[in-house]
Amino acid sequence: MATKDPITCHVLDTTTGRPAAHIIVSLSCTSSPSVTSLAFTAITDADGRISNWDFESKPDRNGDPITMKSMIEEHKGSSIWQLRFNTGAYYGEGKTFWPWVELTFYVKRNEHFHVPLLLGPFSYTTYRGS
Repeated sequence: MATKDPITCHVLDTTTGRPAAHIIVSLSCTSSPSVTSLAFTAITDADGRISNWDFESKPDRNGDPITMKSMIEEHKGSSIWQLRFNTGAYYGEGKTFWPWVELTFYVKRNEHFHVPLLLGPFSYTTYRGS
């Protein structure tokens, strides 16, 4: 089994009480000046979860590959990350008030961050999971 990335998420559809599968999600570090345009991407699985992200790794200034962990570790304190869920494609155009749900949060070094999203077509809530 693959190791989980330091940031994971889970989406539950509150209208069905079931996991929200096949939502396209992007994850980016907004407080990393050297890599602000880079984004991790994934699609929620059948259980509505993302444990690992796709990323076209590019070398940093020293020639080392950039990873999610290295981006988190480059900050002495917290870094700011953003999840963007393509909820418009999930529900269908005109069937939701939220074309995207964007969640911005702090990440600290050497910790795992799990971000659950409870999603409905006209409301959502989130919290820091475990």
